Amino acid sequence: MDGEILDQQELRSRISLMRDEHAALNNEVDALAENGVVDQLKLARLKKEKLRIKDSLAALNDQLTPDIIA
Repeated sequence: MDGEILDQQELRSRISLMRDEHAALNNEVDALAENGVVDQLKLARLKKEKLRIKDSLAALNDQLTPDIIA
């Protein structure tokens, strides 16, 4: 049971860090868009990284939430 709790705490910690990283990327994308001069390649890379993080967050949240059979 203690190993399970540690795993959940570790997952929550990872989720928190990834949310922070996603928010930072979102701010960077917004700043580029407001700047007017947009490097399309850099913007595309940032958006791709945001999507990768979002997918990883979804996978971690799935691990954190137990499967319930109704």
